[in-house]
Amino acid sequence: MLIGILQTGLAPELLAPEMGDYPDMFARLLDGHGFTFRTWRVVEGEFPTSVTECDGWLITGSRHGVYEDHPWIPPLEAFIRASFAAHVPMVGICFGHQIIAQAMGGKVERYAGGWAVGATRYDFGGEPVTLNAWHRDQVITAPEGARVIASNDFCTNAALLYDDRAFTVQAHPEFRPEFVDGLMKTRGKGLVPDEVMAEAAQHLADPLQDKTMAGRIAAFFKEPRV
Repeated sequence: MLIGILQTGLAPELLAPEMGDYPDMFARLLDGHGFTFRTWRVVEGEFPTSVTECDGWLITGSRHGVYEDHPWIPPLEAFIRASFAAHVPMVGICFGHQIIAQAMGGKVERYAGGWAVGATRYDFGGEPVTLNAWHRDQVITAPEGARVIASNDFCTNAALLYDDRAFTVQAHPEFRPEFVDGLMKTRGKGLVPDEVMAEAAQHLADPLQDKTMAGRIAAFFKEPRV
């Protein structure tokens, strides 16, 4: 099964040589599930020619906000709506979670409650799942037809399911603890409050359910569709 990765951001230059860029992280996360991958850097204006060019689409995280004025965001939203109409499955992670929600009529804002960083616990329908987070923006209003399947006290719309067409998660299952540590040391200073990063640093060794989430993503992509 060929999964097209729509890359909406770039890993910090100081971290990428050792830890890989975002497509590398997703290939590593989903290793062993039978997928092959092809990447388009939509953040640089590179798009597939058709929504049916791949069997499914994965939209990455980004340092950008979905509400910002970038020339590649409107065509990405149009691509999302076209993929949705064609029933080509999409997975969105962090920025991907937000841009799918915005494209489908939801509302995304910079959250007044601040940042979520590092190991964060979510309630997936009664199942506790801990994943790394790195975000200040949130889906404030879910689109019509999207079902909330995970939340916590900080993030109400932490994961959304759009029948069999899109599965989106606010957290970063692809982020390893060392990458979160690197983000705090590179992008975090002056952006994320020191006390938030200090708290996250104390939980870098917390067990994560990234493989659990990888299984959920793989199962969603492989779900039988007409």
